Amino acid sequence: MTKDVDMSTKYDPQSVEHGRYQKWVEQGQFKPNGDQKAKPYSIVIPPPNVTGKLHLGHAWDTTLQDMLIRQKRMLGYDTVWIPGMDHAGIATQAKVEAKLREQGVSRYDLGREKFVDQVWEWKDEYADTIHQQWAKMGLSLDYDRERFTLDEGLSKAVKKVFVTLYEKGLIYRGEYIINWDPQARTALSDIEVEHQDDQGAFYHVKYFFADEGFEFNGKNYIEIATTRPETMFGDVAIAVHPSDERYKDIVGKEVILPLQGRHLPIIADQYVDPEFGTGMVKITPAHDPNDFQVGNRHDLKRINTMNEDASMNENAGKYEGMDRFEARKAMVKDLEEQDYMIKIDPIVHSVGHSERTGVQVESRLSTQWFVKMDKLAQMALDNQKTDDKVNFIPERFEHTFNQWMENAHDWVISRQLWWGHQIPAWYNKQTGEVYVGEEAPQDVENWEQDPDVLDTWFSSALWPFTTMGWPDENSADFKRYFPTSTLVTGYDIIFFWVARMIFQSLEFTGKRPFKDVLLHGLIRDEQGRKMSKSLGNGIDPMDVIDKYGADALRWFLSNGSTAGQDLRFSYDKMDSAWNFINKIWNASRYVIMNLDQVEQPKLPELSQLTLADKWILSRLNKTVEQVTHFFDVYDFGEAGRAMYTFIWDDFCDWYIEMSKEILNGEDEQAKVNTQNVLAYVLDQTLRLLHPVMPFVTEKIWLSMPHDGQSLVNAEYPVVHAELENQDAEAGMDHLIGLIKAVRNIRSEAGAPMSSPVDLLIKTDSTKLMQLFNENRDYIDRFCHPANFELGADVEAPKLSMSAVITDGEIYIPLAELVNLEDEIARLEKEEAKYEQEVNRVVKKLQNERFVSNAPEEVVAAERAKQTDYEGKLEATKRRLADIKSESK
Repeated sequence: MTKDVDMSTKYDPQSVEHGRYQKWVEQGQFKPNGDQKAKPYSIVIPPPNVTGKLHLGHAWDTTLQDMLIRQKRMLGYDTVWIPGMDHAGIATQAKVEAKLREQGVSRYDLGREKFVDQVWEWKDEYADTIHQQWAKMGLSLDYDRERFTLDEGLSKAVKKVFVTLYEKGLIYRGEYIINWDPQARTALSDIEVEHQDDQGAFYHVKYFFADEGFEFNGKNYIEIATTRPETMFGDVAIAVHPSDERYKDIVGKEVILPLQGRHLPIIADQYVDPEFGTGMVKITPAHDPNDFQVGNRHDLKRINTMNEDASMNENAGKYEGMDRFEARKAMVKDLEEQDYMIKIDPIVHSVGHSERTGVQVESRLSTQWFVKMDKLAQMALDNQKTDDKVNFIPERFEHTFNQWMENAHDWVISRQLWWGHQIPAWYNKQTGEVYVGEEAPQDVENWEQDPDVLDTWFSSALWPFTTMGWPDENSADFKRYFPTSTLVTGYDIIFFWVARMIFQSLEFTGKRPFKDVLLHGLIRDEQGRKMSKSLGNGIDPMDVIDKYGADALRWFLSNGSTAGQDLRFSYDKMDSAWNFINKIWNASRYVIMNLDQVEQPKLPELSQLTLADKWILSRLNKTVEQVTHFFDVYDFGEAGRAMYTFIWDDFCDWYIEMSKEILNGEDEQAKVNTQNVLAYVLDQTLRLLHPVMPFVTEKIWLSMPHDGQSLVNAEYPVVHAELENQDAEAGMDHLIGLIKAVRNIRSEAGAPMSSPVDLLIKTDSTKLMQLFNENRDYIDRFCHPANFELGADVEAPKLSMSAVITDGEIYIPLAELVNLEDEIARLEKEEAKYEQEVNRVVKKLQNERFVSNAPEEVVAAERAKQTDYEGKLEATKRRLADIKSESK
């Protein structure tokens, strides 16, 4: 008897997911459980930039976090997952400025205050979009704790950190060569610069000696090659290596700067590579970081030839006002016409571009604020040698982190923007004195605040502890949930964010910011290409959800996850994910329709269970153990494979099919027992799946007989030692092996499953005979034998097909269908297969490293495989010899 169930015959993600998230939020399902005795587990979301919609990378990142927090919540941890967003200074300002440009307006037309108001409007609009996307993904975030990197609490923390570092001498202001974005008109840190190959040229130019009568190597000039003639007016010297014998006689001489006439000294400095080019280089301290250092050593002037927008300034003479690239063309033309140009060699060279705007970056002399990195970096490195280290997953990224910290340059933290945390420094209008403080000076009318803002990463580096209420160290959340448990993020921002969070947390809290950092890769298209607008291969995760559902996308993202590796998006894989959920849906529908005698799933006494019952419960137990372990080590791909194998193969393909034999029978107690096992296994499977597929599991769960509690806070499955049953697993392996062998023979012989055939099994194993005799109902249902013969003295009939199973041989007489030559060919393939398996396992067991290092049970399993394969190989050879003799 079956009952009506409110589940459609086909999985429809839209109807399943509609309205569910809102109910979870309204019910407060995502809040901490408040149990102070429970172990805390906390995650802070890597705050997405309020620059637009979330992409597939965000979907991957947040899916993994949600899986962790949902599982820990079900395991009874006191969990919190804090949401938030990043103001993303350069990126957001660039978006808003682009929008204004379309309207024919610049930020300077509006002024700072009105422009910032425009950015806040942008932020509110895109924050709403991100909230909707989080909901669509099913993320179990505690919105009562949501933060923004420009909110009042974080702004207070940023000021405190800046002032404290300044007072410790770890923040300073100085004139340095920095990376400059001429479109955004702001400084960039080294890691905000992306290098790409550009077409360029080496321009070989004559620099004539100032001493008219002087010649060197028969010429009255030296040859200098440059890729950037537009910076020539910033030249202040020519340098050679001190040990370069070729030029020892001209060190101290002067040359004349082409097109301008200024005299430049020839100096000697270790920086010059005598093997590169002519071994002579021009020194332009205001436009090159290496030249800047040379200039410092020789007390040379710094002449900046460009404005903030990379147009030429008053130091560029007649080229003033020109764009840098137009100036280059004009100067090259003049150099050629005035006989300064020797030759032009086209080249392809690596040129820095702004990560945010894409324009070519300038090295520019500028007064900026810096964080002194030596002490902070060393503190982070030292901490990695303690028990309180940050654990990198995969481990290889710790080496990446250490390498960067060992070579960290001072961090330029000021940005010439209006959107962000304005630097808490003021300059006295009369005296020029600098005041740094969390509050403005009292006589503020005599002081002017620094107009620059802080690098976005300066505030996001404080994210793990400022979101918890710091600098109030008595904050309940800070005391309870910090340090956080796990950070999930992409390996591409180890330097931008992970490293900075670590040293800032150690400096201000004395603790690591998180115990573990799980690093994933990038999502690529099916061809392995990075997704980009230029390639037109980007995928909107919301479009994928509209077609397949959030659970299918989450399953794909989790099941394809290998820590530290990139992931290829594929619609074929999305089809497979949807098909898997549809399989779960239909299996669940079948189970629920057959639970008419079950009010609350309760397992029968073990003594009342069938072989199939004991087997499925033991397999469930093992799957729970595997999935829990793989979650603990962040191996979600293996966790997914374990769940898939159990659900698709064990539960759906075998146990559910076997349950039909009993549910369609006459034994009422057996029916009740089977219904309870079905209900229990489905119950536990839904709990196991819930962290990955929250929507569909909740829908199915609420259709089952139970107390109506949401699955979100239900108990996660645990291992029950009493359900482990190796004998049942071995027995079912035998039974499944028999059924598969018979099906294969029927398939190869073209004998449909509906047609009865004689089935003969030869074995001298009393255990196997007992097993098959006790489970004749299953053999009859799945093998459909007309006659069944089992024993040690069974003889192989002539003109029959055969198969080898563990401890036995199967014969099916199919006289009218069997072609002996085909059967011999088939058995020879079987023989080759078993020989290959025997060789593989023997080789493995002969490997001393494997035998000595692998767990004892793994080695034992390999030895058991060897015995099994050797037995099957021997039986196959024997059967092959018999058939060959029959064919003569």
